[in-house]
Amino acid sequence: MRLIKLSLRNRIFISMILLVLGASILIVGVTVYQYKQESEAYHRERLERKEQAIRENIKFVLASTTHVVNTQNLPVIMKDRQKIHEISQVHDMQLNIYDLSGKLLIQSNESFFRDTSNDQIPPQVLKELESSSRKRYLRRSEVNGQVFQSSYSYLNDNQFKPLAILYLPYLQDDELLQKDLNDFLMKMAEVYLFMLVLAILLSYFLSKYITKSLKMVSEKIVETRLDKKNQKIEIENASEEIYTLVAAYNSMIDDLEESAVKLATGEREQAWREMAKQVAHEIKNPLTPMRLSVQSFQRNFDPNDPEIKMKVEEYSNTLIHQIDTMSAIASAFSNFAKMPAQQNEILNVPKIVKLALDIFNEEYIIFSTEKEEILAKFDRTQLIRVVTNLVKNATQALQDIPDPKILVRVEEVEDMVSITVSDNGVGIAEENKEKVFEPKFTTKSSGMGLGLAMVKNLVETYGGSITFTSKRNKGTIFTVKFPK
Repeated sequence: MRLIKLSLRNRIFISMILLVLGASILIVGVTVYQYKQESEAYHRERLERKEQAIRENIKFVLASTTHVVNTQNLPVIMKDRQKIHEISQVHDMQLNIYDLSGKLLIQSNESFFRDTSNDQIPPQVLKELESSSRKRYLRRSEVNGQVFQSSYSYLNDNQFKPLAILYLPYLQDDELLQKDLNDFLMKMAEVYLFMLVLAILLSYFLSKYITKSLKMVSEKIVETRLDKKNQKIEIENASEEIYTLVAAYNSMIDDLEESAVKLATGEREQAWREMAKQVAHEIKNPLTPMRLSVQSFQRNFDPNDPEIKMKVEEYSNTLIHQIDTMSAIASAFSNFAKMPAQQNEILNVPKIVKLALDIFNEEYIIFSTEKEEILAKFDRTQLIRVVTNLVKNATQALQDIPDPKILVRVEEVEDMVSITVSDNGVGIAEENKEKVFEPKFTTKSSGMGLGLAMVKNLVETYGGSITFTSKRNKGTIFTVKFPK
């Protein structure tokens, strides 16, 4: 499974090395196998030639003897003038002659093969010899580390009737051939070692050359972003397939830039249209009671009324309250539209978070921190704004909850600072989870729905992120992370 994750360059490199090694092993294996087959064939044919020559000599001796040629006279015939020893010396082989029941009649006196001689042919060998169509049985054996190909065959008289059984133990001496094989394998090893080194160098540069263009394309694809200017790929001396891929990428970049411009323009226009509608709607809300108050005051104004001062004060308070509401709407819109400037201020995050919580009087707000000092670069005012917005939303989610609780925790997560605000409130409905960070979305009866959108905007400006998990009627956990 691990091989699947290797890069194309490494795959090409490893494949070429394995190809050379595999070819080397295969050729060595075939060579050794071929050597063994040829060695077996050589010794088998040599034994057949010697056996044929020995049989011709024995046939000549039987034809020239004055004794009656039968099984009983064979020892006498072959001992006459030491014929069996002469034949053994001429052909450099031991030979034994058995009667048809497998009992030893006569043998040469070559002590070199003494350990291979037997006074009786094994019954299994006799059975194999009788059932053989060629009336010949070849038996392979190993004695004292030496390999023998023993031949059993019938000797016939002049009437072609079986007279006796000829046994020839042939020593399969492969010392010279083995030496030649070892010399050949050593030379082959030197050649393939050179080829392996050459293959490693060749595969390294070849894989680097093949994947160079692909690596450039992959790096450009990884760097491709919708929100920035993307560079096209310019490449030379590449294959037709790479040129096709590069052309497709460059065409995609052109289409992407065109789409990005259209998308950005459309999104900006849509966002401002929606924002204008929301602001207009929010401003109309206080204007209506202000209009009604002015009209009512005009109709009921009486300078001689003894309660005129009280009515004027009441009328003024109503207008001031509505004006404050309009001012708050304008401030919220301004804060959302304005990007916070990065001050690069080194803050002790637990201290600032605790400071932000001091404006809340609720006893169910609990603060905890992993360390007393966790440093990060963040604007003090903006960090307080982030915390207060999250805690304010949490308190609003705890209305009508019998045992409200908000837990604010600061901790380190690898190289990030994590601020979590969890509550046991009503939670967020599934259909609303995707809209939580939208600028105009709110589930409250008042407000513009800019709080969480502003928080997200602030946190992402400082290279951080904000996420949440929520279960209906069980609570919500918001997590803000930014670099230490």
